[in-house]
Amino acid sequence: MSTPIITIVGRPNVGKSTLFNAMIGKRLAIVDPTAGVTRDRLSVEHQHEDRTIEIVDTGGIGIIDHPGLAKQIEQQIRYALDAADLILFVVDSQVGVTPLDRKVAQLLRSRTIPIILVANKSDNTSLEIAANEFHALGFDTPFPISARGRMGIRALLDQVIERLPESSKDPVDKPEPMKIAMVGKRNVGKSTFINALAGEERVIANEIPGTTRDSIDVQFEKGGLSFVAIDTAGIRKKRKAEGSIEYYGMVRSERSIRRADVVLFLVDAAEPVGQVDRRIADQIRTACKPCAIVVNKWDLAQERGIVTERYDQYLAKTLPGMTFAPIIFTTAMDGRNIFRAIDLARSLFKKAQKRISTGPLNRAVKEAYMRRRPRVRKGLIGKIYYAVQVRTLPPTFLLFVNSPKLFEQAYYRYMENSLREDLGFEEIPLRVVFRTRKRFAKGSGARHEVDLLEADIDSFPEDDEMF
Repeated sequence: MSTPIITIVGRPNVGKSTLFNAMIGKRLAIVDPTAGVTRDRLSVEHQHEDRTIEIVDTGGIGIIDHPGLAKQIEQQIRYALDAADLILFVVDSQVGVTPLDRKVAQLLRSRTIPIILVANKSDNTSLEIAANEFHALGFDTPFPISARGRMGIRALLDQVIERLPESSKDPVDKPEPMKIAMVGKRNVGKSTFINALAGEERVIANEIPGTTRDSIDVQFEKGGLSFVAIDTAGIRKKRKAEGSIEYYGMVRSERSIRRADVVLFLVDAAEPVGQVDRRIADQIRTACKPCAIVVNKWDLAQERGIVTERYDQYLAKTLPGMTFAPIIFTTAMDGRNIFRAIDLARSLFKKAQKRISTGPLNRAVKEAYMRRRPRVRKGLIGKIYYAVQVRTLPPTFLLFVNSPKLFEQAYYRYMENSLREDLGFEEIPLRVVFRTRKRFAKGSGARHEVDLLEADIDSFPEDDEMF
């Protein structure tokens, strides 16, 4: 049984996105007084009491901020209405009924599903004054809330659950879907890629730069498995960000990288790798996320006679910190290789969850140390006593040493690269943390410093005995 869909609609600036954020309990949608901020359908699943519902935010009906996007924005609203099990029709109790409210009401009257008229920005006097006027829209008594102040939100959610059709009320137990963030500079083809995955015009894809503003979660299935593709706003140079709307879109893109399980980093085969691409690569490395580089619009590069081997070398030179990331070549416009990219993302996600037991890990650390020892600093040399994996996603290894200060940054990178290669994490970013540990228990007697080179690794305690 599918999750019931609750669609929020209304004219611009009645507080739909504020209500969306209040209902899900987080700031996911961009809130700004500028009309037309929301363009795509934003959706997220939300648990209220023992029920799971999907809440959908839509663009404002009646005002289009860019004439080139009018048809596509209206189409997204229509898709959201057609998929809805219940509609929240939002009006502004402080302004009263406007011609655009009447237009929305006319659009909704033919719908046979439950519709709740939500009077936002309500206080006792304003709602009482406007109540009779809102009755003229042809719906039940308006439900008073203040989305900004979170007044009445829980009661509204209770009302939503109560009004859902009986067949939609049972929760659906399903595993957590893998989250894949699509990131890249503007107009690289992220939205086209996601629409190809979803098999529908789920997000607006347009050559107008900056079309996508929010980070949009789009669920799709492949091989019986569920995924969430996160479409993000195209990133550009910070000094060129146009106002708060685009700035917050960029901030949400960075946040999407952090909350994703895997990142697909789209680069444009028809454009040179530039400063923005390198900045995105830095964000991915900082977040330490499994990542595949998706070279999109590859058909345009092939027309110029460029081959994959040559482009691999080009990326190694222009994005040197991303050499661990596998590369796949796609043309999202015609769906070429897009599902192979998802298969690759699944493989990376699985590898990033691998856990290495204590013995093999310490053997790998010992071999790496023997191949290359840290430089002597002020007559002292760094020693490694013991290593343990402390987490997955990303694989994180804690190395107990005599002093982290005796290991240069270059040695950190060396150890990361060695463990990546020796432990089967070739395409996965790792974290290696050095921590001071002056004493280590050997047997049941006194505590001693034990050099890893002299230790009997097979007798080391397992992780759960160590801490």
